[in-house]
Amino acid sequence: MHPIMRVLIVNTSETIGGAAIAASRLTDALNRHGVKAKMLVRDKQTGRVTTCAVPRSWRLRWAFVWERVRVWLANRLSKKNLFAVDLGVGGARITATDEFREADIIHLHWVNQGFLSLEELGRILRSGKPVVWTLHDMWPVTGICHHAGECDHFQAHCHDCPQLQCPGQLDLSWQVFRHKAVLYSQSHIALVAVSQWMADRAKISALSQGQTVAVIPNTLPLEDFFQIDKLQARRELGLPIDMPVIAFGAARINQPAKGLQRLLAAVQGMKVHLLLFGAVKDKTELSRLTCPFTYMGVVHGTAALSRLYSAADVVVNCSDYETFGQTLVEAMACGCTPVSFDRGGQVDIIHHLEDGYLARFDDVSDLAAGIRWALAAHLSAEELRHSVVTRFSEETVARQHIRLYEQLLNKRASS
Repeated sequence: MHPIMRVLIVNTSETIGGAAIAASRLTDALNRHGVKAKMLVRDKQTGRVTTCAVPRSWRLRWAFVWERVRVWLANRLSKKNLFAVDLGVGGARITATDEFREADIIHLHWVNQGFLSLEELGRILRSGKPVVWTLHDMWPVTGICHHAGECDHFQAHCHDCPQLQCPGQLDLSWQVFRHKAVLYSQSHIALVAVSQWMADRAKISALSQGQTVAVIPNTLPLEDFFQIDKLQARRELGLPIDMPVIAFGAARINQPAKGLQRLLAAVQGMKVHLLLFGAVKDKTELSRLTCPFTYMGVVHGTAALSRLYSAADVVVNCSDYETFGQTLVEAMACGCTPVSFDRGGQVDIIHHLEDGYLARFDDVSDLAAGIRWALAAHLSAEELRHSVVTRFSEETVARQHIRLYEQLLNKRASS
């Protein structure tokens, strides 16, 4: 190992959002495996000594507001997709921080919503420090969108962006794509996809040509996720004892892309109880659900999540896309059988008909078949846990990152 390896993990938030959680967990894993890692964020939520926040200022607050204003104006005052795109027009000067100067490796994660500008990205790349960028979504390899959906413009050059209300040949997506292309052409970035699906998407982008794309999954502290007695867990959560329980969670469960309506259609006619967790913008929407359910709200802490997963028989993920599928791994570590679609990072997690079910994408009838299969399969909790521990443990993932860091540092030393 490089004798003085210092890694700076950069993410907009410390703990809010899937990318933040993954980046925080990687920081901890690296520190436990011989690397001096720090996390640099805009929004710090804990007192962890390994996390540092950039100084707050009116300029940083304005960067967030101004970016939204530009999107809003480009969309002729429409709020539709206001947060589905990012422009990279303003943010913090992390290159001026002591943490940046001391680091051997700069590891970017999710840096949007006014945290890092493209100008600052250019300064990072010109610093000469090796740069790793984990793809928690597609923004690093598209013009402005976080997920391209069915659009393939990013393969050559973004334009006529379907996520803008007024798309055009020289729209914001074209302008930002051009800016990124100039920056990338002058530097090397080691792109890390958290799943093979994301890697395949990244490799066909014109922006990734000449860059390396590796696949390293998110790490989870699987020792913190454990199975407890199912009946005990259900009693503690006030769940029915005598009917199957299906867990469904997301950062915001009623976001259309997360697929709650698909799940409701799939379980129609089944005698099951839904266990929902995550934020809901308008809780009155839940009152319209016709299926029996319990809503847990936002669940904090691995012990509480372990209780939730242990109480459920099946966990379902039926979103439009997932770069990884963190809830699936967590649930499997607690002995809960996963069901999901056969598109996205879930394919790297579930072995179809072995440790879960992969339904045909957007096929509600096959999703229902998968739920029925999972309920009848009675898979061993020990085998489910073993399946993910061998692939996503802290040690496994930390060592993959360390090997990549060492390769980059050796390459810089020899150049």
